[in-house]
Amino acid sequence: MITLLIADDHPLYRDALRGALSLSLPALTLKEAGDLNTTVDILNNEDIDLLLLDLHMPGSNDLFGLLHIRKLFPELPVAVVSGTEDTTLISKVISVGALGFIPKTASAQDIANAVEAILDGDVWLPENLSEDVDEVNEEFSELADKVASLTPSQYKVLCYMRDGLLNKQIGFNLDIAEATVKAHVTAIFKKLGINNRTQAVLIASQLELEPPIQ
Repeated sequence: MITLLIADDHPLYRDALRGALSLSLPALTLKEAGDLNTTVDILNNEDIDLLLLDLHMPGSNDLFGLLHIRKLFPELPVAVVSGTEDTTLISKVISVGALGFIPKTASAQDIANAVEAILDGDVWLPENLSEDVDEVNEEFSELADKVASLTPSQYKVLCYMRDGLLNKQIGFNLDIAEATVKAHVTAIFKKLGINNRTQAVLIASQLELEPPIQ
């Protein structure tokens, strides 16, 4: 029996995935999560054979959710599910360890094929996009490794720095003291090997994705 976790904040899409997979792969046991924290909790407490991950669900913050899960569970097969069929995005997720990219427009049969291929240890990409996916350079992979070392709170602070907020404003938005924000910023600089906010903004911008398709 294979256990699969669907991590997506849209219940209707989780239902659609469940329906598609149940018809094609009736031996599957399906679990569901709607945010990153719940996803990590389930992964910590249950034996999951494959994770289908939405990059835009709460807590995921662009690529961070994938990077965070890959750091915590390096042996877990992960496939990204997204409404954005962008080849640059696909290149990035594959370069940081995802074994597949499933568009939300994929047919039920394609979804089943993707799951079967990934469970067999193969990388699965949509046939119409696979030839356009480039290898991401080593510099980006190294950057992703550094970002994966951040805590979720530190990554939130990094994203607020990217958006131009001052420490006081970040503290207000996160409901934490300004001194705590300064401590997070110091830790971020150390982990990323940088020494100023401009460098932090450049790094965060490289990990930013397009907004989800509504």
